Amino acid sequence: MDYDRDARNADDDAGLRWETLSTKTLYSHRVMELIEKNERAASGLIGDYVAIRTRNWVVSVPVHDGRFVMVRQWRHGMDGITVEFPGGVKEDGETAEDGAIRELLEETGYRAGRAVVLGCCNPNPAIYQNMITFVLAEDLTATNVLHTDEDEFVEPVEIPVDEVLKNFGRGEFCNAFVGTALALYLRYVGARLETKN
Repeated sequence: MDYDRDARNADDDAGLRWETLSTKTLYSHRVMELIEKNERAASGLIGDYVAIRTRNWVVSVPVHDGRFVMVRQWRHGMDGITVEFPGGVKEDGETAEDGAIRELLEETGYRAGRAVVLGCCNPNPAIYQNMITFVLAEDLTATNVLHTDEDEFVEPVEIPVDEVLKNFGRGEFCNAFVGTALALYLRYVGARLETKN
């Protein structure tokens, strides 16, 4: 079946929609809440489903002289070190661009002169309720000062763009957000090249 987003309307989705009948919090932590949703399908089927409620995130995609500015850090979920783009929680009242620029400065010591939203995605719609916005950061200036949290230990690294593309999906380049960021960055670069021709 072909997918034509522009030809679809709300009636087309009636059989896919679920109605939330009630929600309850199963677990609450400073970074997230695990909730249970009692929901009814269009068919009448009723079931309980879990979801994670957390704040929206931002990821900075910093480019400096043909290199991505990234960070190496320990990730508790996988008990290992990853190489990824700087990012974190978007603060209340902060635009995605401002949040991404702030995270970049905190984690790498680079200040961005220009920020462009590349796209916004859900980390995993099956269980997450928040969104993550990817922001290109350019015109970088090094301050050589990090402003990380007390429990945040990062090592800023600059890696050629083609090397990141070649290595994604291997070893320390395993954070799926990096793949999303790369796809959005390549779309942006491609569109920018098309407008020049």
